[in-house]
Amino acid sequence: MSHVVPPMSDEKALLAWLAEMRAHEPVWRDEYGVWHVFRHADVREVLKDTATFSSDPNRVIEGSEPTPGMIHEMDPPDHRALRKVVSSAFTPRMVENLEPRVREVARDLLDAAGPRFDLVQEIAFTLPVTIIGEMLGLPREDQEQFGSWSASLIDIQMDDPTDPALAERIAAILDPLTSYLQRLCAERRAAPADDLVSKLVLAEVDGRGLDDVEAANFSTALLLAGHVTTTVLLGNIVNTLDEHPWAWDLAREHPDRIPAIVEEVLRFRPPFPQMQRTTTAPARVGGVDLPADVMVNVWVLSANRDPEAHKDPDRFDPDRGVRGAAQLSFGHGIHFCLGAPLARLENVVALEEIVRSRGRLVVDREDPSFAMFDQIVLGVRTMPVHV
Repeated sequence: MSHVVPPMSDEKALLAWLAEMRAHEPVWRDEYGVWHVFRHADVREVLKDTATFSSDPNRVIEGSEPTPGMIHEMDPPDHRALRKVVSSAFTPRMVENLEPRVREVARDLLDAAGPRFDLVQEIAFTLPVTIIGEMLGLPREDQEQFGSWSASLIDIQMDDPTDPALAERIAAILDPLTSYLQRLCAERRAAPADDLVSKLVLAEVDGRGLDDVEAANFSTALLLAGHVTTTVLLGNIVNTLDEHPWAWDLAREHPDRIPAIVEEVLRFRPPFPQMQRTTTAPARVGGVDLPADVMVNVWVLSANRDPEAHKDPDRFDPDRGVRGAAQLSFGHGIHFCLGAPLARLENVVALEEIVRSRGRLVVDREDPSFAMFDQIVLGVRTMPVHV
């Protein structure tokens, strides 16, 4: 049995490897001392037990310190308090109210695209970064730079996730972004506007306000999560429908089925196929004893393809009905993705507008520009399509 993890770009080999590990070595320690968890029940348990499995990776990275305001790396009670600050901007009503603007942007982008275009560059990247940028109050002319920062982060080489040098490389990429946002936070503190950054700098968490560093780091997390997930997911939707042409007909003839199509693509090809936690104490997972202070890598992609959780899991089936707490692709428990309703809205609207204006899209897999990401995210880097 091979212990070499295939790259994300070789999806067939990756899925075969995950199935083998799930069946024969469902909890496995790699050469870097990182423990990998593959079965659905075990993945769900790790994500749910925040007391034993911390979201703070700095616990196991020598010389690393927690980043103030990075909500996805925080545990209760700090996580709960900070989440309250931003949750007011992601209420179902407020997300629902964004629908006309999301549709307007999607429609304009599709109208501007020619008969042949790169779906990622022309639509999938620009739509979510425009929406989250407007929510945060970022100038439109700076959005391309945000894409460059996030792309550099995804492209960073990740061998040993506990290597202090890796944390330094990530910090070097994020420093210009957080510095930019710190300046914006200072401006909004002096002259508040009707945007999310202003709400952050004026908010109070347990009786105290966020300083500019915390607010900027929080904004960084929202900006990256707010557009990377939707960018990758929309590419995965078109990629999956291209492989299953009948699903284009389903979306066109029964637009009310589009949300179910999006949910099934989330299960079938989750944008983030793995999530990291660290143990705060000795733990037992899948009958295997794990020591304290080790990194645990839960394979959401493997859990989503576990036949113990989903019947015939390698079949794309929009009637499967996986959503809510059963949808592990947005996380589970207290760390369930804050922006999940927005990501769902953006992808549903985008698919509706693609069907309305183009009928369907055909992916040109023979085009030399077609490429998938090798690591971190499961999805297409560039996707040439035509009507």
